[in-house]
Amino acid sequence: MSAAPVIGVLGLQGDSREHLAALRAAGAEAVVVRRPEELASVHGLVLPGGESTVIDKLLRVFELREPLVRRIREGLPVYGSCAGMILLADRLLDGTRDQQTLGGLDVTVRRNAFGRQVDSFETDLEITGVSDRAWPDPDGAAAAVAPGPVHAVFIRAPWVEEAGPDVEALGVVPAGPAAGTIVAVRAGNLLATSFHPEITGDTRVHRLFAEIVRAA
Repeated sequence: MSAAPVIGVLGLQGDSREHLAALRAAGAEAVVVRRPEELASVHGLVLPGGESTVIDKLLRVFELREPLVRRIREGLPVYGSCAGMILLADRLLDGTRDQQTLGGLDVTVRRNAFGRQVDSFETDLEITGVSDRAWPDPDGAAAAVAPGPVHAVFIRAPWVEEAGPDVEALGVVPAGPAAGTIVAVRAGNLLATSFHPEITGDTRVHRLFAEIVRAA
C-alpha cells in the first residue's frame, strides 16, 4: 500500500468533518462514505460519534449495513469513537428494542453509560500504544508528537463492561466513580474508544489507526 492509505469516514450522521481533518493530519487520504460503492473503495473506515440509533437506521436506509458487516468480517480495519464503539460491539446493553449493531468486536458495551449530555466530562488517559510513544510527523514537516497522556472528551459516552479474551484493553478511566472502566480497546484491525479524540486537536489515535490500515 502507498504511504497514504484511503480511509473513509461514515458520513450519515455525527461528527464526520472532525474525523476527516484528523485523518488528513495523520497522513491519510480521507473521504466521506455514504454509499456502498464508496465503501468498496476504502482501505479502512471510521465510525464517528453521533446518535447510534439514528446511524443504525440510516445504515439500512442507505443499504450500507450488509456490505459493511461483510467487509468487517473480511478484515476491514475500522475505528469507532463513542457511537462507533456501540456499532462495533457484539453485545449491547441499554439499547433501544429494535437497535442493531454491526458487530465484530467481542465486547459488551453499555450505551450512555456515563449519563446524559450534562454528565459529559474530560480527563487525561494513558492509552497503550498511543501515549507511551513519540509520533513522527507523517509528512516530515513538523516535529514529532511527544509521548504523554491523551486528553479525552466524553459526551454521552458508552463504556465496555466486558471484553473477550482476544480484545486488548488500551485505556481505562483513572479516577472517580468510574475508575477502572474500559474506554479504549483493540482487537486485530478493530479499534474503539468511548471518547472523542477528533475534537481535541490530538491526532495520535488517528495515527495509530492509520498504522493499522497500512499494516492490513
